[in-house]
Amino acid sequence: MAQHPRNVVLLDLDGTLTKSDGGIIASVVKTFEALGRPVPDDAELKRFIGPAIIESLQRNHVPADELDHAVDIYRSYYADKAVFDDPNEPGNKVPGRLVNVVFPGIREQLLKLREDGYYLALASCKPEYQCIPICEHFHLTELLDGIYGASKDNTRLDKDQVIRYCFDKIGFDPAQGDKAVMIGDRYTDIDGARACGLDTIGCRWGYAPEGEMEEHGVYEIIETTDQLEDAVNRYFASH
Repeated sequence: MAQHPRNVVLLDLDGTLTKSDGGIIASVVKTFEALGRPVPDDAELKRFIGPAIIESLQRNHVPADELDHAVDIYRSYYADKAVFDDPNEPGNKVPGRLVNVVFPGIREQLLKLREDGYYLALASCKPEYQCIPICEHFHLTELLDGIYGASKDNTRLDKDQVIRYCFDKIGFDPAQGDKAVMIGDRYTDIDGARACGLDTIGCRWGYAPEGEMEEHGVYEIIETTDQLEDAVNRYFASH
């Protein structure tokens, strides 16, 4: 039976816990090449980090009748095809999801937050079946209380849907004093959290273009990973 009240820290994955741009962008490039479409420029490629892949493909004018095929191509390179250089083991070839490193200081901050008694839940727009092996590979699983992501069939796609799914799974109950805050780096985190009545602490080390977090109404922005525990403690102390 769930213990109440609980303070829940919802954590984005890409751009918050891990530096994942290399694998995502490389998989996107392969996708556009396979479709025979022009590869987006560097600025646009960076915008693929954060939102659901189907949303970014639509933004880049992939027609509706090609979207499912495009998503399948992307996921094959991202999850399965070991064709990219491993940044952690030079000479090794890995799928896009492992062209990825944990941001320095994140492990230490997660350990401190666990010691402080918070429930730590990954809440990502990446499909859950991809989040789980990534967290296992980078030894984040043991630092989290739960891993929640999008569904493979796109019925659970946006951040607010993932957050509600997480809350349903963990029995989150504001009536019993449960509270939560989102930690993330993109507008998707801020907008999704707000749709669920939550605030977001923004991560400057992530992938948001300049001004994006402020424009979307972020609660607070922290500059470096070592500020995470203090920001979370401050937030819950004042709410």
